[in-house]
Order: sequence, then C-alpha cells, then structure tokens
Amino acid sequence: MSDFNVGFVIFPGITQLDFTGPFEVLSRLGTPPSVSAPSKFPQARTHVVAKTMLPVMSDRGLAIMPTCTFETCPPLQLICVPGGAGVVDALVDAETVDFIRRQGTQALYVTSVCMGAFLLGAAGLMKGRRAATHWAYIDLLPLIGARHEKARVVRDGNVFTSGGVTSGIDFAFRIVAEIAGPEVAQAIQLGIEYDPSPPFNAGHPDKASEAPIALMVQRNDTAHMGIHQALEELDILGKV
Repeated sequence: MSDFNVGFVIFPGITQLDFTGPFEVLSRLGTPPSVSAPSKFPQARTHVVAKTMLPVMSDRGLAIMPTCTFETCPPLQLICVPGGAGVVDALVDAETVDFIRRQGTQALYVTSVCMGAFLLGAAGLMKGRRAATHWAYIDLLPLIGARHEKARVVRDGNVFTSGGVTSGIDFAFRIVAEIAGPEVAQAIQLGIEYDPSPPFNAGHPDKASEAPIALMVQRNDTAHMGIHQALEELDILGKV
C-alpha cells in the first residue's frame, strides 16, 4: 500500500493536546503489519510541520520538534490544524495560512481541533461549511463563512472539525475507522486504553455549573478578542 501522509501544522502557542491527541491515534496507523497479517490500508506517515526546524513552544511551555518545514513537507492526504492562543498570531502569518491553503486544497481530509478551525477559515477552506470549535468561540464561526453545528466532531464533506482539545482524539478515531475499518480503530482505542471516566461532569457548558463557565469565559476573553480582530482585519468573507 502507498503511504498516507498525515501532517500536523504547529506554530508558537498551540495547545499541545490539540496536536498530540490525534497524533497518538493517527500515528498508530503507521505500525508495520505482520507478515501473517498484511496491511489492507495505507501506512500512515506522520509529519510535524512548522515554518522552520527550530523547536516550537506550546501555550504551556512544552517544546515540540518539527520533522519538516512548509517547504520540505510532502503532499498530505490529511492535514490537521490544532488550536491554542497562538492562533491569534498565526492568523496573520502569511506563510502559515498559505501552507494550510496549499495543502488543504488537495488533501483527502482537512481537519482541525479547537480554534484551528479559524486557520482553516483564513485559508478559505470553511466557507459554507458546518463546523465545530471550542465552545467559547462558536460565535466567531460566521466570520469565516461557517455555521456552528452542536457536536463534538462535525464532518462536512472532507472537512472534519472538532471541539475543544480532547475532541481531537475522537475525530482521529473516526478517520481511522473510515480508512482502516472500525476493528482497527477499536484496537487502537483499546491499545491506548481510551476509556474516559472523568471525576467531574463538567466537560461542556451544557453540564458545567455557572462558576466554572464564568471562569473559562474570562480566561478565553483575550484570545477571543484577538481572533475576532484578526478575522475582521483579514476580511475572510470578502476573499473566499
């Protein structure tokens, strides 16, 4: 089987779990098959793509090493764009947006986690799409021509968008199931023991009490304003 190139776009200020969650799942498609059980699906090759080969700092201070640059990255069958506070600066970085546009227009799967949807939008890939993003930013989706659909993972054609942070794991399993079948997806789920049982039922505003919602709205306020301003200055709807 031919290689299935999966690329994760990283930039300063990403939320690392937006990236590492789906990376953990999708990279396991790259496990070589045994001789007695030949592969029936493409072998994924993962690429961590950045402007340069220098370490990229996440929004929590974790340094991530790229494996290739925008210039050396091969054609991708799947592109994944994570979110994080760094989206504010990435939106006005022409090299980052151009790379996403170039690769996204030819990829089989175009995906985002959390606020990464707005980078897809800046690249002109979200107009008329149904979409998910982090709950604190759904009101900004019309600025990229998208409309919110209430779901943890939303598929519209070949575009998969997911909600905040941990939902990237869920979209990755959906991709694996489509590419390799549900049995392979379930085997990977079992292998990483993805069996969530959180101590609190507060993972979505529909479930959380008023106090944590207010706290998180306050904490997201700066990034929310920054994305809003950047998108208005880019005038996405006038360009796509």
